Amino acid sequence: MGLVKPKRSSLGRATRLARLGAGLTGSYLAYQLQRPFLNDGEKEERRQALGRKNARQIREDLQDLRGPIMKVGQALSMQTHLFDADVVQELAGLQMQAPPMHGSLMRAQFKGALGKYPEEVFASFEPEPFAAASLGQVHRAVTKRGEEVAVKIQYPAIREAIETDFRMLRTAGFAARLAGHLKESVIREAERGIIEETDYRIEARNLRHFATQLAPLPFVRVPKVHDDLSCERVLTMSRARGVRLQEFLQANPPQELRDRIGTGLTRLFFFQLFRVQALHADPHPGNYLLDQDGTIGLVDFGCVKYLKPEIVRCYAQFWSREWTNDSALFAEIIHVIFGPEVSPTEPRVRRCMAEIRSFYDEFHPLDGPSRALDLADSKFMDGLNALAKTLLKNKFLAPDFLFLSRTESGMCNLLHTLQARVATTQIAREWMPPIRKTGG
Repeated sequence: MGLVKPKRSSLGRATRLARLGAGLTGSYLAYQLQRPFLNDGEKEERRQALGRKNARQIREDLQDLRGPIMKVGQALSMQTHLFDADVVQELAGLQMQAPPMHGSLMRAQFKGALGKYPEEVFASFEPEPFAAASLGQVHRAVTKRGEEVAVKIQYPAIREAIETDFRMLRTAGFAARLAGHLKESVIREAERGIIEETDYRIEARNLRHFATQLAPLPFVRVPKVHDDLSCERVLTMSRARGVRLQEFLQANPPQELRDRIGTGLTRLFFFQLFRVQALHADPHPGNYLLDQDGTIGLVDFGCVKYLKPEIVRCYAQFWSREWTNDSALFAEIIHVIFGPEVSPTEPRVRRCMAEIRSFYDEFHPLDGPSRALDLADSKFMDGLNALAKTLLKNKFLAPDFLFLSRTESGMCNLLHTLQARVATTQIAREWMPPIRKTGG
């Protein structure tokens, strides 16, 4: 199998995305036309069937297309509180199940990157990948020194695919609906980040950085990079132990273990945010390997967000709420989070901040004893989703803050699926920086 010419490949991707968008729109309109003639039971049955059909169509097409548009489907698969269980299950197939490269193409990609075929470099190499995702696929291998490793090999012409997908995000009806109310600056930042993910040398640097920075958390494992077996399009790492979330839940773990894992995931999030000031920013379940001893393996460091200190300090204000009695601090927070052109006196700004305060007052109260938050409760996820919709609808969030919010939302979805009970407020306060004005 040879490489597809970029222009032909780009045209094909654009055509398939446009066709997918038209198909989804047609299905929805057909359902709306039928609704007046259906009773309540039939309406719900048709609605669920439409959801399943559309989810299957999205999964199949996005699996084949890979690239950043597949990441959209992965993000949708984490919204367990928004979709029916069978829809979530269908979309969850996107997490690590993209169609793999043909063996001969994979070997050509490897040799083109490292100058030799895999069997010349490793003592043993499994030609079938054990994980195939949006930008590359991962194989098990053993080095000539006898170390078990995971080898990530990038798909061919992936950068051209990324450029095509983002052109569609700006012009096609389907992609525009998925993009929702996002500003152009947010889409541009997302494009920059995903293109950066195609350089595995950057991911290797991220791995080394996080391995050092997360060392104080003994329950977290970060793979070690094998630099002599890595380059821009191939990344070789030590193999992490553990199983992915769905496999972990199939064993029906006791509540105590769910809570222990959930507490570990929450401590990991806030330690990254407040101490490292950088986030592993792709929190879909395939990137966490869970073990029965409560340890967590963290993999795939292509998407990492290094945060500005003022962003971190502003986020800490959600937990302390000092801005409620300090107009100058309130104005500084507005300018950092929503952009310097936004006035803190705008009614919609105050409405958004009031909703933020209401959400945190309800689920993360300042007074009273610290309590465990039941993440299995749909009330919390519904409140988080309603808040996110309000902020996105009003186009307030700056790109950096949107990445932080997206990561937090993904982590909450993980904890919701895990059905963990976690003392989130206590953990956040443990590592929060001293509260001070952002302009000081």
